[in-house]
Amino acid sequence: MKKSKQIERIEEMETIYDDCIESIKNLEKNLKEFNRLQKKIDRLEEYYFSNQWRKDYEDDEKGKIDKSIKRGVLSQDGIYNLLIANDELIEKIRKKTK
Repeated sequence: MKKSKQIERIEEMETIYDDCIESIKNLEKNLKEFNRLQKKIDRLEEYYFSNQWRKDYEDDEKGKIDKSIKRGVLSQDGIYNLLIANDELIEKIRKKTK
């Protein structure tokens, strides 16, 4: 039995509806996590602009920090790029909520 255009349209819209519901649920979950992480991002920013980061960076450059530990926070651009990406995302969110 051939589907009518009406049935095809309803099924298509139902698929769109289901996709949207799922995406919105995921976005809400991710926004909650993003908001929760803002305090941690603030801590990273404070560290990055502190004398302590500069000392840690210099000690790493001098080989005083064990090379076996993960130390991406001591890269020149790592935290900075994260902060920029965070600010850009916040700006995108603000533009969409106006």
